[in-house]
Formats: sequence, C-alpha cells, structure tokens
Amino acid sequence: MKREDEIAKVTLAGSVVNLLLVGLKAVAGVAGHSAAMVSDAVHSLSDFVTDIVVLVFVRVSARPQDEGHDYGHGKFETLATLLIGLALAGAAVGIVVNGATKLAHWLQGEDLPSPGKIALWAALASIIVKELLFQYTRIKGRKLNSPALEANAWHHRSDALSSIGAAIGIGGAIILGERWTVLDPLASIVVGAMLVKVAWDLLGPSFGELTESSLPADTEQEMLQLISEVEGVEDPHNLRTRRIGSHIAAEVHIRLDGSQTLESAHEKASQVERRFKERFGKESHIIIHMEPKK
Repeated sequence: MKREDEIAKVTLAGSVVNLLLVGLKAVAGVAGHSAAMVSDAVHSLSDFVTDIVVLVFVRVSARPQDEGHDYGHGKFETLATLLIGLALAGAAVGIVVNGATKLAHWLQGEDLPSPGKIALWAALASIIVKELLFQYTRIKGRKLNSPALEANAWHHRSDALSSIGAAIGIGGAIILGERWTVLDPLASIVVGAMLVKVAWDLLGPSFGELTESSLPADTEQEMLQLISEVEGVEDPHNLRTRRIGSHIAAEVHIRLDGSQTLESAHEKASQVERRFKERFGKESHIIIHMEPKK
C-alpha cells in the first residue's frame, strides 16, 4: 500500500470516530447541562475538521515534482500540520472564553445548572476511545514519517486530555452538589489552557519549516560526517539544509583533487549523493558544489 493510502486509511478511521464522538458529546452536553462537555464536543468537531484537512493535503503532498514544483509538493503536508495547529488554537480560545463567561456569571451570583451523569459517562467513554486512537495514529505516523499524521495523533491525545478535565469537573460537580457546579466551567477553562499548549507545540515546527529553518545541528553534523567518509572527498562546508514535508534538502561544498578528470570528480559527487539518499531517503535532495583542494 502506498504511503499516502496508508495515511488516508488511518485518518479516515479517526474521522469516523471523531464524528461519532461529536454527536455523543453534543447530546450528552446539552442533555446533561454541562459546559465542559459542550466544549469537549467542540474540540472533537475540530478533530474531525483536521482529519479532513489531512486527507486532502496529504494526497496533494504525494504528487511528484512538476514544472511548477521542482522540489515536489511535500510542504503541503507541512501546511496541513499548520492548519491543524491553528484549528486547535481556535478551539482552545473558544473553550476558554466560554468557560470564563460562565465563571463570571457565577461570581455575579447566577446559579449554574448541575451537570447530569450522562455527561460524565460520555467523558469517560471519550477518554478511552481517544487514547486508543492516539496510540494507533502516533505509531502509524512515526512508521510512515508523516508530520501531519503525528500532529493529528496529538490532536487525539489533546481530546483525551480535555475529556479527563471535563470528567473531573463534571464528576466533582455531581458528587459535591449544587454549591460546586462552578467546577464544570472551571474544568472547561483548564481544558482550553491545555489545548493552547498543544497547539503551540504543533505550530512552532510548522512555522519553522515554512520559513526555511535549518535542520537540527546534530542532523547537519551527521551529514558532514557521512560526506567526509567518501574516499577522495575533503572538507565539506557551506552546508545549508531545510525540510520539505517528510523529505530533506541540502546544499554543500566539497573539495576534490583538482588534477583528476571531470568524469572522476563527477563520480565522487555521485557517491556522495547515493550515500545521502541511502541515509535520508530516495526522495531527499542534495546539491553538491565541487572545489579543487588548495
């Protein structure tokens, strides 16, 4: 099965689960008078939307290079990750604002409705289902080297975490009685704050890649070491690196014996390219500038 087909299969399974959870949480939140559960339903809806984003953009990113995209379409997958982070951030802000509004009403003396047990059962079911979905999606994301799929996995985990917060707030309000109904909106605020952190962690790497940030220093050092191990190649320098979706691109200068033939020098550069692709994938890119040894 092709990489994009496997990613689509995993994402489609998650989208079906998310759609079912949206319905369950929405009904439980309204019927159980729970702001925390309604907020959790909104979070699951954002999960469903991001599943659709991944399905569309990963298909596009798998397209080969063409006249308009000499380096392929890999950054569409990065764009999908960015949109996932933005959607999560938007959901988080909405949850915090909604919880804060209910908290303000409570502080002004307004009575808040006590959440029902249906909301608690829905939260507990969501925790189990979403944690299982997180583990499955993360394993597949690492196996397929898909940033978008791994980002989507953490979106599943954040939904499980939000359900934990909702369960604590709802359960506390039910067990402690009407005087503690404020625990429900407080739980929704905590849930929103956790989601802000997760969104930030997703957005940082995506912004970095889209603004052409370099690869980590240890990866660049590994590249230099790999290149210098090719016989006849010396002093690799002026290394420039970047990521294109799930692929890597690099430019490097190397020094060769200036007295050898052009054919021999070309063969040395080809050896460097072959070793680079063996280590970083056949879809990786490397540009080699040859200089005579001083």
